[in-house]
Amino acid sequence: MSAVISITDIRRLFIMGEQQFEALKGVSFTVNKGEFVAIMGASGSGKSTCMNIIGCLDPPTSGRYLLDGLDVGRMDGNQLADIRNKKLGFVFQGFNLLARTPAVENVELPLVYAGIGSKERRIIAMAALEQVGLAGKEFNHSSQLSGGQQQRVAIARALVNKPSLLLADEPTGNLDSATTEEIMNLFTALNQSGITIVMVTHEHDVAAFAGRQLTFKDGHIISDSQTGPTDRKD
Repeated sequence: MSAVISITDIRRLFIMGEQQFEALKGVSFTVNKGEFVAIMGASGSGKSTCMNIIGCLDPPTSGRYLLDGLDVGRMDGNQLADIRNKKLGFVFQGFNLLARTPAVENVELPLVYAGIGSKERRIIAMAALEQVGLAGKEFNHSSQLSGGQQQRVAIARALVNKPSLLLADEPTGNLDSATTEEIMNLFTALNQSGITIVMVTHEHDVAAFAGRQLTFKDGHIISDSQTGPTDRKD
């Protein structure tokens, strides 16, 4: 099975004046194509720092990170931006939608940056919205959509470039329990269709939807466990 993420002895040191803080202390793990991995840990555990490195938003101080076989550490800023747009899809807690823009145009944004023509963009974006259950809502603005629907728009936007990896950072943090289950069922369906997902969450019931859980503490991985559908309580 091919590795989408291969992280070897990653360290991340932050220097603030005379103070130093090592957020990651030699972390190593692999995520294979088609996995659904939840990254867990308390505040300050290193999970968000690790997610930023996986998302090519922050470089490690040392160690090696291969994304889809590409050595990210050897890339410059322009190459990293290209990688983020072509190989990564991002879903955030706060949705990050343009408020006065129809759903379909929000979804089209990564395709604009990729240089896709307007007619093709529209076809791809409409199909992505249908994939996440929003057929008929394509021209609604954010104010006309519920929180769960806004997150579905954000997920559709993350999918349009057919990324190698979908990254979700606390994707249900702003949602109620019923909507959380809907969104997590959507992630499960996307994963079952072959999409590789890495998700940061502090909620155990959300993490239980993933097939694997990595738990961070004080810059180390203290647990790497496989779960299954029977482990989740309905």
